[in-house]
Amino acid sequence: EQTARLTDYLPDNTLLVQLNDTFNAAELFWQEIQIRYRQHSVDPERPLLPPINVFVPVEELFSQFKQWQRLQCQNFELDGSAGNSNYATVMPPSLPLNSKQDRPCEALHQFIDKFSGRILIAAESAGRRETLLDLLRKNQLQPKVVDNWDAFINENAPLCITVAPLEQGLLLQVENIAVVAETQLFGQQVMQRRRRSRKKRDSDAIIRNLAELTIGDAVVHEDHGVGRYLGLQTLDVGDVATEYVTLEYAKGDKLYVPVASLDLISRYSGSAPELAPLHQLGTTQWEKARRRAAEKVRDVAAELLDIYAKRAANKKPPMQSPDEQYEAFSAAFPFETTPDQQDAIDAVIADMQSETPMDRLVCGDVGFGKTEVAMRAAFLAVQSGKQVLVLVPTTLLAQQHYENFKDRFADWPMRVEVLSRFRSKKQLDDVKSAISEGTADIVIGTHKLLQQDIDPKRLGLFILDEEHRFGVTQKEQLKKYRAQIDVLTLTATPIPRTLNMSISGIRDLSIIATAPARRLAIKTFVLQWNADKIREGMLREIKRGGQVYFLHNKVEDIDRVARELETLMPEARIAVAHGQMRERELEQVMLDFYHQRFNVLVCTTIIETGIDVPTANTIFIDRADKLGLAQLYQIRGRVGRSHHRAYAYLITPPQQAMTADAIKRLEAIESIEDLGAGFTLATHDMEIRGAGELLGDEQSGQMQEIGFTLYNELLERAVNALKSGKTPDLDNMARHTVEIDLHVPALIPSDYLPDVHTRLVLYKRIAAAADKEALRELQVEMIDRFGLLPEPVQTLFAVHELRLKAKTIGIRKIDVYDQGGRLLFDKEPQVEPMTIIQLIQKQPSRFKLDGQDKLRFTDNMPDAESRIMVIDTLLDNLLKPAA
Repeated sequence: EQTARLTDYLPDNTLLVQLNDTFNAAELFWQEIQIRYRQHSVDPERPLLPPINVFVPVEELFSQFKQWQRLQCQNFELDGSAGNSNYATVMPPSLPLNSKQDRPCEALHQFIDKFSGRILIAAESAGRRETLLDLLRKNQLQPKVVDNWDAFINENAPLCITVAPLEQGLLLQVENIAVVAETQLFGQQVMQRRRRSRKKRDSDAIIRNLAELTIGDAVVHEDHGVGRYLGLQTLDVGDVATEYVTLEYAKGDKLYVPVASLDLISRYSGSAPELAPLHQLGTTQWEKARRRAAEKVRDVAAELLDIYAKRAANKKPPMQSPDEQYEAFSAAFPFETTPDQQDAIDAVIADMQSETPMDRLVCGDVGFGKTEVAMRAAFLAVQSGKQVLVLVPTTLLAQQHYENFKDRFADWPMRVEVLSRFRSKKQLDDVKSAISEGTADIVIGTHKLLQQDIDPKRLGLFILDEEHRFGVTQKEQLKKYRAQIDVLTLTATPIPRTLNMSISGIRDLSIIATAPARRLAIKTFVLQWNADKIREGMLREIKRGGQVYFLHNKVEDIDRVARELETLMPEARIAVAHGQMRERELEQVMLDFYHQRFNVLVCTTIIETGIDVPTANTIFIDRADKLGLAQLYQIRGRVGRSHHRAYAYLITPPQQAMTADAIKRLEAIESIEDLGAGFTLATHDMEIRGAGELLGDEQSGQMQEIGFTLYNELLERAVNALKSGKTPDLDNMARHTVEIDLHVPALIPSDYLPDVHTRLVLYKRIAAAADKEALRELQVEMIDRFGLLPEPVQTLFAVHELRLKAKTIGIRKIDVYDQGGRLLFDKEPQVEPMTIIQLIQKQPSRFKLDGQDKLRFTDNMPDAESRIMVIDTLLDNLLKPAA
């Protein structure tokens, strides 16, 4: 009503649009509205109200919500007084689909039979609509596809389907229309899990997939060894177009791998691509290398299981379950937790409630919320009557964590202390006494926490921040804790061995890869010293009201560099910070920089894990070639911690003056600008430095010969064999694959998806799908991204569904032609011999055995659909037990 009345006085709609846009915009124009309103005749009994009296700001609404733990909307009726409306709608029934029943859509069938009106099914997206249509048609339901609500109203069909991302459906009693949402069919939890799985980044997949593969990169084929990737190529084989991955081996030999077998190919990680040991086709070279690796893997697997057993044997009192106080502490977090962050919190809390000591690594970019995970774990530990030690690498970070923990725990009766060189000797002695007596609940400190005189009375949780900054000695000292208490490690870029152990399952891993809202990626430039560009970069940041870091990692001449910058930038206010300054002086400089008393800080790597300065959004790193990859990434993360675009300039000498590894590090850090890419960066580090033996001291080993990915897969198979009580078969540790050739096109056409790189990634994801549900989700994603699937893509997905089923039976190869085909079995197929015998006895004209491992059949199969249907039915029959 307010808006309608304003149109009488404001014929120019510009102001009205701004009024409707945001509450703040409305406030800004309020005075002008009043002036214009008074110039016209007004109704004194209906005064024009300011927006603050008409609308509730979003922040105020949610702040009012916070006084209750839960809000629930229910069906209710209001009296018929003026201003109230009771809508003629009710909540619809649940109509669960149960795939285990003979009639999965039984509940939906019954609802359709009983409901006298028209029904509209609402799918979340175009991809979900196609999946639902396929499912419903298989269950004798033929909904009409409509584009929107208007099209449905104008349509006469009793059952329709459209795309509308509704959380819940409803029954319109007056119109006699039922809107059925996906949540009614699959359940709220399933839909939430599906949405989370789309966003979730699988740590294993980051290593195994081909997302970053370029022409010339080294790859590993499980049956033929290490070769070079030369791209995708479409070949006509038997009048059928098929896409192949072209690999080049030693002496220029080429191998064409059908895209359906991409699960046999993985990126080579273990050394530089140019140093990858290319194998020769047609020789025993690869078999010998794989056997040597398999022998090593068997020994490592046995040691791994020994570690598992010892960890399982160690018991500790489980922490108490989260209660109302924990929920209140969590609710006080001023930001919204990202999905990845919440998953990490849930995993840590679950580990702490277990009797087995926790050893979890939380990997997340700088500023992605790792500290909040640690704080919630610390709160639960103190609530359970335990002490918490937080070990950090630098004094500045200890001070920052201390301030943050003090603020966060201010409303709770928990004592937070810090051990660092910023404290006097008397203060340090008091803290040590409080640790021994058990009166200090949370203690944050540097290496001083590992001294012999630190003896916690009731230690329950040890938090290690930025583990790559600690040496072997400190980690050996930490081993005494791992067997008895919960250990939580936080890092932005895990070191190769830690990453290796996490992926191999020795340590639990959580990845926080979702960026906070409004966070922008950091633009990174590699350049040689150029005074004009340095001045330009600094001036741009200062003119937009920001601050600049200039990192020069040599204390002896850092003051000279500061003077040069003063000459170059007379507009700037410059200060210096390094680790050899007196404690109080360093602390004061950092506080002054935080409070923007100067705008350029010339510093050493002491800022690597320093205080969080949101206004500092440009950094120059002098001689960046001398820093490690994890260190570069961590230092670059000092900027870009707000919603402003940040810039990082890596200053290097000419390329010929740098080492090959330094050039690779700089290329890696420059190429990865995506938010949340710290984990991916660690995999680059692993390739540059070597993966590191899991349990030994060598930095490389068999991994370098066969590649990190294949090594891990062999290790996983060996561990599974030992767990099931079997001895790993060194000669038969290859992946069980099924080759299916329907002699019809099964590929992603270039006119449907022109980008070769994206096609390759999707081929790999399809080939690596673990089950039918994963394939369904991929189909949904492809339809949503690229449009309805053409027939060759539908055939490709159908072939992979058949492959999953054939693998469980123990089939190696399926060949199908117009009039028949054959199945080739493994040495030990998972099918009852009587099932095959009965199949032949019942239909002798159709089935017959060819030797001991082949089953031939005849049938009329003129097209792809009929071939898929025949093979699917045959596999189902082989899966059934003999009568």
